[in-house]
Amino acid sequence: MKRLYRSQTNRKIAGICGGLGEYLDVDPTIIRLCAVIFGLATGIIPFLVGYIIGWFIIPDRSESG
Repeated sequence: MKRLYRSQTNRKIAGICGGLGEYLDVDPTIIRLCAVIFGLATGIIPFLVGYIIGWFIIPDRSESG
């Protein structure tokens, strides 16, 4: 079973986009580009709040074992 983790290798800030890229088998750069477009389209503050919540909810790969 696949699990979503924050990436340790493909990270710029928290590793969320890198982890999504690894989970979906997609280049993390595409995920980051989509995240920027989504953030600009919906508003920066709601996007940042969601990103920070994801930072705390999505486990780091090293913490999971």
